[in-house]
Amino acid sequence: MNLVLFAPDELPAPLPLSDPRAQHILKVLRRAPGDTFDAGLINGPLGKATLLHVDETVLHLAFSATREPPPLPPVTLIIGLPRPQTARDLLRDTATLGAACIHFVITERADPNYASSSLWTSGEWRRHLLTGAAQAFDTRLPSVTWTHTLASALACEASAKQTRLALDNYEATSPLGTEILNPKSEILNGSGVTLALGPERGWGPADRDQLRAAGFILCSLGHRVLRLETAVTAALALIHHARY
Repeated sequence: MNLVLFAPDELPAPLPLSDPRAQHILKVLRRAPGDTFDAGLINGPLGKATLLHVDETVLHLAFSATREPPPLPPVTLIIGLPRPQTARDLLRDTATLGAACIHFVITERADPNYASSSLWTSGEWRRHLLTGAAQAFDTRLPSVTWTHTLASALACEASAKQTRLALDNYEATSPLGTEILNPKSEILNGSGVTLALGPERGWGPADRDQLRAAGFILCSLGHRVLRLETAVTAALALIHHARY
């Protein structure tokens, strides 16, 4: 991890040696009492932490904030609910690349049983966001939902003034890159974008009807069929490149 993240209420208390962060500080960063390391408060400031001393079972730390991280990119992802392992990769990599919000949604071809996976019910999903944010040297986490249908997620985003794009291998009318660079999209002017991607089995006809009715342009990343996690990474890279 490039940044050690803490919840604000964790720092006043000692960090148990059994915590993976403690092992990282001692064995990977090789910090000794008096040494500092890069740290941050989740959804808060970045700064430096000092290892004060080490007991038999805990580390004692102090944290000093130095700056606020930049805001997350104004990108909302609507993703057909995938298999839990794919969702784990998406949570980590999206937090690394940067997005403000991820809606994992039930679509025509998504398996609704995936929403009851322990990934979601146990709170494990948040751990993958933290891993991605630490990799990116950032403290800010995307907001995440997994209980929406496609229709309800589209309704939530209906009032947002954003460019709306959906990846589709079969009925796309233009390349994603062309739509991103289209002056009418306003992405180049710093406005937000909502990007929709189907589940691993793709969009169904009813899904496409809903997307078009909500003002989404169907576009593609080319003629090759990509894994969902690869498509998300490639699409975010294109959007961020255009914005920055």
